[in-house]
Amino acid sequence: MDKIKILDKIEEMVNPLKPPVQAFEKSIRTSPFRVLISVLLSSRTKDPVTHKASANLFAVADTPEKVVKLDEDKIAELIFPVGFYKQKAKNIKMLSRTLCDTTGGEVPDTFEALTTLPGVGRKTANLVLALAFNQPAICVDVHVFRISQRLGWASGDKPEEIEKQLRQGFPEGQWNRINQTLVGFGQTICKPISPMCDKCSITAYCRYYKEEVEG
Repeated sequence: MDKIKILDKIEEMVNPLKPPVQAFEKSIRTSPFRVLISVLLSSRTKDPVTHKASANLFAVADTPEKVVKLDEDKIAELIFPVGFYKQKAKNIKMLSRTLCDTTGGEVPDTFEALTTLPGVGRKTANLVLALAFNQPAICVDVHVFRISQRLGWASGDKPEEIEKQLRQGFPEGQWNRINQTLVGFGQTICKPISPMCDKCSITAYCRYYKEEVEG
């Protein structure tokens, strides 16, 4: 089956289940800065925890100008218990200062500029481009990494390899669907351990199912 039709079928399965990623992405789209900080916080942290931490921080400081007035300990207190909260607090402070000093507080809309900011790597930059600026980008997080390989869409040991293969395998207009669709799928059905293959409607197109389940 065509990959885009498989994405459609995954969405049909997942949307009624209301995976955490949907509420998370909806809550942060109010400004590019909120998107950037929330995505940075989400690294190695579950979406509900990130959602709460973002809300706590933004209730106190929702712009770079307000964040730079906070000390790192206060930022860390507000975003706890996200993973690596002390390092993230440091990065958020530095990032906000950089934005104030170089762009007048505006979040840049290019991959190159985003990845110069403290704590912002390839995954974060791609997701910010997609969510904040609606630019075609593929963010390869743990769910996209795992599921794209299970489906046989990509292979490799590095996220950059998976991203490159997905870019080649999908038209640009579909790139922004990939992360939310596969993350939602990974949160609800295609889990890291004991995936719920009995509840999945695309097993006929899944390499993992054919090799690991059917044998």
